Amino acid sequence: MTFLIHFFYGLVMGYFGLISPGMLNMTALKISLSTNKNNAIKFAFGASFVVLIQAGIALIFADYLVQNPSIIKALKIAAVFVFFILSIFFYYLSRKGFKTNTTNKKMNYIFKGIGMSFVNMLAIPFYLGLSVYLASIHKIIIKQPNILFFIVGASIGAFLLFYTYIVFAKIIKNKVSFIAKNINILLSVLFLILGILTVTKLVS
Repeated sequence: MTFLIHFFYGLVMGYFGLISPGMLNMTALKISLSTNKNNAIKFAFGASFVVLIQAGIALIFADYLVQNPSIIKALKIAAVFVFFILSIFFYYLSRKGFKTNTTNKKMNYIFKGIGMSFVNMLAIPFYLGLSVYLASIHKIIIKQPNILFFIVGASIGAFLLFYTYIVFAKIIKNKVSFIAKNINILLSVLFLILGILTVTKLVS
């Protein structure tokens, strides 16, 4: 049961961590529209495979931090600023328009997914910050084999998110500006709430 809980948290984090229209999921959408669904799935497979690596690296650092309690308080203070900055960042994105471009270049879509996912610089800090937060409130245990179930869940969650964009590509394309604005507002509020909760725990 514990393994399934960690898999679930990884799955949810992997899915919702990429839900906001951005470089990776919009590329999956564009490939689906400009070529075919199979190429987009290949791209999604490559991108979600890298999530497995990124989440693994994040959990290695998280394990070190959890084993050094003296660092945790400082990290929670830093997390407050990170959550508030992310809240402002997503609010800013919600105020901007969102443009899409199409491409018909022939390429290996699996490697394109791997390459683009590797340059997603926010992935490791995202998994690190939230996994340490979940560990601090005793929702997950950063030990093997829990870590393995967590990162596999994150990778599958990312793939399911990409697949959602692929399957509903035509609908999302027509409503991308509306979706981007509203999802980013929700994410802004979410990180604002996380920041407030973290402050509350620090001062209580």
